[in-house]
Amino acid sequence: MKPLVLVVEDEVPLLTLLRYNLEKEGFRVAEARDGEEALVAVKDHKPDLVLLDWMLPLVSGIEVCRQIRRMPEARSLPIVMLTARGEEADKVRGLNSGADDYVTKPFSPSELTARLKAVLRRARPSTAEDMLRFSDLAMDLTGHRVTRNGRNIHLGPTEFRLLRFFLEHPGRVFSREQLLDAVWGRDVYVEPRTVDVHIRRLRKAVNGDDDLDVIRTVRSAGYALDHQEA
Repeated sequence: MKPLVLVVEDEVPLLTLLRYNLEKEGFRVAEARDGEEALVAVKDHKPDLVLLDWMLPLVSGIEVCRQIRRMPEARSLPIVMLTARGEEADKVRGLNSGADDYVTKPFSPSELTARLKAVLRRARPSTAEDMLRFSDLAMDLTGHRVTRNGRNIHLGPTEFRLLRFFLEHPGRVFSREQLLDAVWGRDVYVEPRTVDVHIRRLRKAVNGDDDLDVIRTVRSAGYALDHQEA
């Protein structure tokens, strides 16, 4: 599943350039053009990484970073600061506010994407390997196999993609619409209720008689992969 980067930048030409280069390198991109919009987008889009400009309208990048770190659901979300401020004191301030890395303008697009990939690898080490794991669930991406506590689980293609997405984002709640975009794609029209059908199939496949239900339903919000009961 392609990682989703939320790009927070108020300069439209730079935003366009960033989107072009990130999509070329295999990322999905969401956009925000000020600090307030960025905080809403973190909750709505649930990105895998935030590329955050320092100088923003309404709420500064530093304050956005601090507020993200106070969100329980986004406390570990990787954040890379992007700014023209190159002084050491500014870098220290950015990192102390909760940023994982710091890139100064002007920058090389290839270096930027390499830095983003490195931050993602550190934040999600399991995705750099061929195995995804959660509790006693394991997904072999190379062999296209799923096991739970050593028991083979047979999944259809859609359920496999759905479980992979959950395994890449454990504990995070996704709405039906977000799951449709991530698993089916934005260019495919599917009724939101279709998600419920595939969630039921996934539950039936991964949860044996003596297993805890690892797919949590959050009323009026969506679904998550974790140990809490529905």
